[in-house]
Amino acid sequence: MAYSVGEILLSREQIAQRVRELGDEVSAAYEGRNLVVVGILKGAVVFLSDLVRTLRPQVEASLDFMAVSSYGASTKTTGAVKILKDLDADIRGKHVLVVEDIVDTGLTLSYLLKILEEREPESLAACALLDKPERRQAPVAVRFCGFSIPDEFVVGYGLDCGGRWRHLPDIHKVEMTD
Repeated sequence: MAYSVGEILLSREQIAQRVRELGDEVSAAYEGRNLVVVGILKGAVVFLSDLVRTLRPQVEASLDFMAVSSYGASTKTTGAVKILKDLDADIRGKHVLVVEDIVDTGLTLSYLLKILEEREPESLAACALLDKPERRQAPVAVRFCGFSIPDEFVVGYGLDCGGRWRHLPDIHKVEMTD
């Protein structure tokens, strides 16, 4: 199966506007608090970078990262979540915001939130740029959501297909050919 970049689903202008709005929402929720923003590598790094730059100074944000795998080189999740890189800092008693690029089945985020909740943070919430609610297999609460999208495989703005196309500034549908 071969893949190519298809039509634009979300333009860079739409993304930038929504990221600013999310930054306002997160800032209002965490104003006056220390916040640990946990980016899920590699897909969320572009979104996370833009999001944290929109946070107001009244939010004292620190960054940490986790790397997990549930897709491999495929366009479909395997359902098995493997932690490739864990947090560097202890989150006990801290406000934690997990930042994901996309929530599809919810299996990965549900697993991550369960693992992090066991570490006793003061609060724990999720933020995702994209959500595919019709694909959900595990119940998961996304407190801050950028866009709900249809069941399309997408690339760009940090999202990839087999390691390709993360650098694209717009989010594109992926075309699959034989």
